[in-house]
Amino acid sequence: MASSAITPRSPFHVDQKDVGITSLRSQPSFSFSAQSSKKRASKKIVSVMTPQQSERKPATTGAVKTGMTMTEKILARASEKTQLSPGENVWVNVDILMTHDVCGPGSIGIFKKEFGENAKVWDREKIVIIPDHYIFTADARANRNVDILRDFCNEQNIKYFYDIKDLGNFKANPDYKGVCHVALAQEGHCRPGEVLLGTDSHTCTAGAFGQFATGIGNTDAGFVLGAGKLLLKVPPTMRFVMDGEMPDYLLAKDLILQIIGEISVAGATYKAMEFLGSTVESLTMEERMTLCNMVVEAGGKNGVVPADSTTYNYLQDKTSIPYEPVYSDGQARFLSEYRFDISKLEPVVAKPHSPDNRALARECKDVKIDRVYIGSCTGGKTEDFMAAAKVFLASGKRVKVPTFLVPATQKVWMDVYSLPVPGSGGKTCSQIFEEAGCDTPTSPSCGACLGGPKDTYARINEPTVCVSTTNRNFPGRMGHKEGQIYLASPYTAAASALTGFVTDPREFLL
Repeated sequence: MASSAITPRSPFHVDQKDVGITSLRSQPSFSFSAQSSKKRASKKIVSVMTPQQSERKPATTGAVKTGMTMTEKILARASEKTQLSPGENVWVNVDILMTHDVCGPGSIGIFKKEFGENAKVWDREKIVIIPDHYIFTADARANRNVDILRDFCNEQNIKYFYDIKDLGNFKANPDYKGVCHVALAQEGHCRPGEVLLGTDSHTCTAGAFGQFATGIGNTDAGFVLGAGKLLLKVPPTMRFVMDGEMPDYLLAKDLILQIIGEISVAGATYKAMEFLGSTVESLTMEERMTLCNMVVEAGGKNGVVPADSTTYNYLQDKTSIPYEPVYSDGQARFLSEYRFDISKLEPVVAKPHSPDNRALARECKDVKIDRVYIGSCTGGKTEDFMAAAKVFLASGKRVKVPTFLVPATQKVWMDVYSLPVPGSGGKTCSQIFEEAGCDTPTSPSCGACLGGPKDTYARINEPTVCVSTTNRNFPGRMGHKEGQIYLASPYTAAASALTGFVTDPREFLL
């Protein structure tokens, strides 16, 4: 499953090339050394006439302004610079800071310690606080975290606090949203060209909107709360070009698992991952979010997709704040470039215990499973449930293992119960799930994606095998340290639920 340059038997085509500081090999390399330039220069002035344009060489004309990538342009604008290069450290003005119930209390504590007990945040309308991780639990410490958020938001008059008070009935909380990364998009906090920071590693999801989005720690968030800016190092950019018609049995989860398997969990450490190509252009916003969501699983600093009409149409009824998208220059410097022919790709999974432990789904057909989990910021969006319902509908069968459904947000939950599935004769996802024998869709939250308190819905409390649409499969990630997690697309997860084994969705979709 490696690139064709390494494994000729690979069932798909990948071209990898190190393109140095240029995006294409055919482009000239622009570099300038003042010291070497002086050595080459003659000490005797022989002419004051302007040389012919054709004789001018980039290496001898002084400092040349080079092209920038999307990430470099966004950070340049946010730091009020005209030019930035990878490795530079700059103070970046933040457009949105997001925090949640796990990291919020710590960030608030640092803010109060460093800025003062009575200090005010830098901008109450640029801070978004979303309880979502440990919500539907009797754990007193988890409940206290939400109380701390509530007290702080009341004290600071934070405009965007999506509170929950009635844990017995999430629908009784009109402000409650659910998973932060999906809620940020649905509530219009994601905009092209902006800088969005969050105290969660999967904040990179928002890069799908053509913005710089990355996770930060509590200390950094505490500083941003008071100052509205942060010192960031500009990352170099890796480019991933995906072309070809997307087969009906593939989803964006297959694409990002393929990429992570290709470059490893450390392959993009502190690098921007830029996605483009005809396949990417054909993806919906939710699928682009899935793509960017897991760049951190390759060590990436951020992921980004160029904004286009799909982006603008999605944002049309979600934000009235003006935004200005940016795009990589033709002569932007890319650390490396990978090319994929998506039409040749097959459904893949990530076997335990690493997101880069890639295998074809069909190669794992003998792996018996105990459960299936469909949910999270990666695989709990409306289109993810639609995809799972499509497989159940096509099979006409009932699941053979417990299948847990956790909508990411309250809006997704409503969609599951109200939107008709194409080709179903008007049936909703919830109706199809019920007919297939799945568990009833539960309250929207992060759920068991990261384990949580022992009473968390669908938490792995025994050493079982699970196929999951989540993003990580390290030991203990979803609860029990001996649990085995196979990361997969909603198609593959649903197909596996129907057979009780890891299953290629083509068994039901072709």
